[in-house]
Parts: sequence; C-alpha cells; structure tokens
Amino acid sequence: MSRTATLRQRAAQRLFKWGAAETGEVVLNQRHIYILPTRAGLAYCIMLVVLFLASINYSLSLGFALSFLLASCALIDMHLTHRNLAHLHLSPGRAPAVFAGQEAQFELHFVNPRKSDRYAIWIGFIDTAVDSIEHVIDIAAAGSSTVTLTTTSTERGWLPIPRVRLRTQFPLGLMRAWSYWRPALQVLVYPAPEENAPSLPLAQGDKTDGNGAAGHDDFAGIRPYQAGDSPRLLAWRQIARSDHQALIAKQFEGGLASELVLDIHRLPQAMDIELKLSRMTAWVLAAEAHGLPYAFRLGQQYFPAAIGPAHQAACLQALALYGHAV
Repeated sequence: MSRTATLRQRAAQRLFKWGAAETGEVVLNQRHIYILPTRAGLAYCIMLVVLFLASINYSLSLGFALSFLLASCALIDMHLTHRNLAHLHLSPGRAPAVFAGQEAQFELHFVNPRKSDRYAIWIGFIDTAVDSIEHVIDIAAAGSSTVTLTTTSTERGWLPIPRVRLRTQFPLGLMRAWSYWRPALQVLVYPAPEENAPSLPLAQGDKTDGNGAAGHDDFAGIRPYQAGDSPRLLAWRQIARSDHQALIAKQFEGGLASELVLDIHRLPQAMDIELKLSRMTAWVLAAEAHGLPYAFRLGQQYFPAAIGPAHQAACLQALALYGHAV
C-alpha cells in the first residue's frame, strides 16, 4: 500500500470511526450513513445561487419561484437518497475455504424491511490492493438480496473480509449517500498444492487402488458401510438386493501392506516450509482422489488413518494454520 493510500485510510478511520469487525446483523441508521453532493449536485447548487442572485438583482418573481422550486427538488432528492440506504439490514453469509491463489468468495445478505423499494445500491470492497468489481442491486419492498464479493487470496491462513462500502445516488444523482460495513467474516485459505508433486509415499508393494497386495482370496464378507470407506469397497450387488437400500461394504482380511502416513518430518529438512506444506496438500488431495485411507502428522498434530471430506478438511485446515496463532 502506498504512502498516500495509507494516509487516506488513517484519515478515513478517524473521520468515519472505523472500528473492529461487527458481529451478527447490522442495521444502517443515521450514524452509519454519510451524504454529500456529487459533482452534478455541486453544479446544481452553483446554478441555484446564480439564479437566486439574478432574481434579487432584477426583481424577478418567476426567478424566485423557480429558485425555490429547484431547491425543493434538491431537498427531496437528498431525503430520498438517504432513505434508499436507511434501515437496511445487513448480515454475513457463507465464506467457503479456498486454496491460495484462488478467488475468495464472501456471501452477504441484504434485507429491506420497509414498504418502499430500494434501487441502484452499489456494493464493493474499498481497502483491497486491487480495486474490486462493484455489484449493483435493487431490493424489493419487504424483500432481500444476496451478493457474493470476491478478492484474490495470496497467503494461507485466515483471510478476513475487506471493508465493504454501500453507496447510492438514486434518484437524481445530485446527492451521494454511502456507508461502510466490516462484518465478522473470514475465509480459510489452504496452501496451494504443489504442481507436479512426487507420488504418494507408499511402501513397497502398495497400490493406489486401495487394495494393496490383497487379492480375491482375502475377501472376508460384507458389513455395513462406515463413514470414510472407499467407494471402491461398496458391494453393489448386495445393495441392490437389500430391501432398505442400505449401503453395504466388502470386508477383506488383507488390505494395504502398510498404512499410508503423510508426515511432514519425513520431507527433506532443507526444503522450504511453505513448499513442504504445498507438497503435503498435494498428497492429501491425491490420497483422497485414489480412495486411500491415510494418517496425517504435522508437528504435534496427528490424525489417525481415515478418508472422506471431514478428514480432508481437518488435514487441510491444519496445513493452512500451521505456525499461525489460532
């Protein structure tokens, strides 16, 4: 961030009293909304002053009437512009995890409890390094709208949402009303998986099909499906014959010759820590793609061998927050 941008941000923090992130639902009241004339509004004011002075100088009754009529239009426009934002209810939504380098998405909800429609409300981030794309929405009376704002994620860890600005110039464009909002919303950024990462650290004789060295002679029967079982183990013939269509898995006495363990301490010590985390991320994704149960060790954290979305999310979160204060 440049020195000018830093000074501007500090001035805005004092002028607009920017504070910590706001939790829960926020209602825009008078202390949240600011309003000033636009460039067109300033030109309009100058025109009114000139028209009023000319009417005084030449004693023009119609000039006075026109001046007061135009001034009344400006006051009504100011009221309508402020009302377009006033008492709008704001609340944060979902913020799914992403990998570093991907677009982080922040879902925001806007509710209009009033009996009047809201038009042309522009919403976007203001304190990002790259200007974000603003979204314009209309909200019907007693209706709601959802907007998803995006920003690029560069580093692993928690990425808090940048400050959000809502602005409007409806209806005439003479006034500009705006408000700032910083919801308590953050995205978990996983390390970017290493490109062309080495193969999984399988023991000699292990296979990536989830069956290891065990053959058909090791089949021991069937059992109820358990969370984390590989889809390859599903007994489709028995499932089709079941009256309740319950999931049934095949059970083998063999399996993998040895357990797959993803351990960061087994990587070369000279390797950069971020590259280690990227390789571990790639291995987690590869193990899940091949349906291989895997144990996971990262520093003091250890997860027993398992597979599935919950296990993958726990491992990726540990990688994302490694070395960070939680």
